[in-house]
Amino acid sequence: MSAVLMLDTNAVSALVKGQAAGLSKALEHRSFCMSVITEAELRFGLARRPINPDLRSIIDTLLLATDIRAWTSDCAARYGPLRAELEALGKPLAPMGLLIATHALTEDCTLVSADRAFAHVPGLTFFDWTTASPN
Repeated sequence: MSAVLMLDTNAVSALVKGQAAGLSKALEHRSFCMSVITEAELRFGLARRPINPDLRSIIDTLLLATDIRAWTSDCAARYGPLRAELEALGKPLAPMGLLIATHALTEDCTLVSADRAFAHVPGLTFFDWTTASPN
């Protein structure tokens, strides 16, 4: 498992809602980051529906305190071949998920998500936070 964990949107959502106690405890002792794509998904979630002001504040505070990594040209160079490979395998990912997976691969991070579709991404180190805590 890579030293740095990259949190997917569902992991962040569970954390801010207090639904991922094991992951929250593990993050006290591990380096973690999130993709700017995850930030975009969180901001979309806040914009599309009325939300509890306390939850909005928690998300805003988390975003300010988290290492948010930019999606770069290196990510883009890796995206095309990865998308083609997954489609050829009959295992395409949702568009935003594929962007996040590509980002984790490019940054050499372990992707933390409950979305088991990431397990099909060749070369991606993936951790399902719902099954156990990362070491």
